[in-house]
Amino acid sequence: MSEKLQQDHFRVTPKKNENPGASPSGGGLEGAYLQGRGAQINTKNKFEKHEVTREHKEAVDDWDEVNVNTQYIEQESKSIVNKVESPDVGMMYSMNPYAGCEHGCIYCYARNVHEYWGYSAGLDFERKIIVKKNAPQLLRKFLMKKNWDATPIMLSGNTDCYQPAEQNYRLTRGLLEVCNEFNQPVGILTKNSWILKDKDVLQEMAKKRIVSAMVSITSFNEDLRRVMEPRTTTAKQKLKVINELSAAGVRMGIMMGPMIPGLNEHEMQRIMKAARDNGATFTAYTFIRLNGAIKFLFHDWLYKNFPDRADRVWHNIEHSHDGKVNDSRWNVRMRGEGPIAQLVADQYKKYGKLYGMNAEEWSLDRGKFRVPGSQGSLF
Repeated sequence: MSEKLQQDHFRVTPKKNENPGASPSGGGLEGAYLQGRGAQINTKNKFEKHEVTREHKEAVDDWDEVNVNTQYIEQESKSIVNKVESPDVGMMYSMNPYAGCEHGCIYCYARNVHEYWGYSAGLDFERKIIVKKNAPQLLRKFLMKKNWDATPIMLSGNTDCYQPAEQNYRLTRGLLEVCNEFNQPVGILTKNSWILKDKDVLQEMAKKRIVSAMVSITSFNEDLRRVMEPRTTTAKQKLKVINELSAAGVRMGIMMGPMIPGLNEHEMQRIMKAARDNGATFTAYTFIRLNGAIKFLFHDWLYKNFPDRADRVWHNIEHSHDGKVNDSRWNVRMRGEGPIAQLVADQYKKYGKLYGMNAEEWSLDRGKFRVPGSQGSLF
């Protein structure tokens, strides 16, 4: 990536070799690397007409980024359930009680959405969290619509519903309680062990076959996880989540995504086996794609953290997306193409079969749905 390209897309652009960094296995990064954050910069918001840029660092004393505390921005939202148009994600509706995510996963496709709120997809995404305080009330109102047919809704279709904000606001808990009351089927995807706090309501829902959950595991390499998705829980803790909830009767699966050639794609078999051994019965995966601002965030992150292999990783991603790092084509963009992507796909198929994943025919039960207080079934 050229220096000019960086200047066009980064609000704060370090000078060449200003923060050369080191591989995580080499003991961390030098200089002003923001520990506990995935992104190290704020990228340009494409919707903003005006922006402030730094041309000469030496002339300004107070331009250095500070690892400020996370800011929670409370709001009364107008809606909580969103229709999903993409055929790649396996869901028709999603709900997200939080916008932005403190987990800080550098590859997260939801970063681009933060620009619609007037923020950057970079550090702002991790440090400015929008809290939809009336989310449970909005869901209740939605489920009472006359023509609602109990189509399953995905929690965390965009940002993680169990990110650190949940410890204070408990909006996900409120949403699950509403779903349980209506017998509304729901799927959950998370990287956080905080989901165990809701084991009681999840167990009730599981008995009615109206919930399933997936835990996202990308790596067992803690040095990699700490910089790639810094505020998520460890892989060991994620396996504990799978074990404990599956033992409680909750159908559990794993999301292995994204698989990044040269960083974590070689761990697919280990992840799948460990998840199976702890009670997971189904799986999914995605191949890395860097759309919108994520292209520049990931590039900056990659060369700061893994300078020894950055060129190879970057070019492997390009080779898997027809010479680019992103592909907008449905049914292709989440899997990639070419020999590297095919190798990952072959591994997924081989080890899924070996460990008996995705073997059962299973679906969430829509037939139990009812509006509280109503007479009989709506169907």
